[in-house]
Amino acid sequence: MMSETYDVVIVGGGPAGLAAAIYTGRARLNTLILEKALPGGQILLTDWIENYPGFAEGVNTFSLMDNFRAQAERFGAKIVMEDVEKIEKKDDQWQLQGQENSYLARVVIIATGASHRKMGIPGEAKLTGRGVSFCATCDGAFFRDKVVGVVGGGSWALTEALFLTKFASMVKLFHRRQGFRAEKILQERVRDHEKIELVLDTVIEKINGEAKMETLTTRNVKNDQVMDVTCDGLFVSIGMIPNTAFLGDLLELNEWGEIVARKHMATSQPGIYAAGDVTDACSNQVAIAAGAGVEAAIAADEYLSNL
Repeated sequence: MMSETYDVVIVGGGPAGLAAAIYTGRARLNTLILEKALPGGQILLTDWIENYPGFAEGVNTFSLMDNFRAQAERFGAKIVMEDVEKIEKKDDQWQLQGQENSYLARVVIIATGASHRKMGIPGEAKLTGRGVSFCATCDGAFFRDKVVGVVGGGSWALTEALFLTKFASMVKLFHRRQGFRAEKILQERVRDHEKIELVLDTVIEKINGEAKMETLTTRNVKNDQVMDVTCDGLFVSIGMIPNTAFLGDLLELNEWGEIVARKHMATSQPGIYAAGDVTDACSNQVAIAAGAGVEAAIAADEYLSNL
């Protein structure tokens, strides 16, 4: 089933996609958002955010994203729950194939974000939001004077560990090897920090707890010793997976699978823009994603005006 042709179809209803829709709606562009789940994106994995500008005491993430959605709809954006599986050129338009229907667009904005790489161990899914987190910037303040763990060996993991020392009484950094992949200066800071305990050659095999996380079951990869470690929280920092698999070879991606964003969030295909965590131009922050969505929307409006 083919729907009407939209001026702009935005794939993804997180902060970048919703912010883009607010601006394309205000530009009087017929706008459709295709979102496979609940509008809001990865930020909904945590229930409170304290670093979004304009909220001195912080804001509930569901409330913030619901306001994004309501504002986009106020300016005429339509939101449809649809998982886009393919985008291809059709004459002078773009055809987006979803699981249910096909959609036509003059311009497309990709804002599908990125998914936190998960460990895939027992207890991880159950205790996400109840001790297990994927963002120290978002949730670190909730662990003031607590003992927390960080798992990972890259620059992001070490940065998270250092950030958490502002709040936690102790940070246990778990890594499956002796050496880190992180920048040397981060390694030096981590090794020298009095609040950080390195737990090396160690993997986490299970996260334990009922109403909240209580302990971690770990295993030393060299001697197979298994033990339970008490922690109030665990920050999983083993990387992000950009949600670009559905694009195939349509757009230029970097070695990590992120969309290469050019000036004004343009991509390698004229008429397709990208914003937020799915690109190589944005760090994992709501404010940055929203700003990139605005930039993409303004560029999309100018592109359509010049056709």
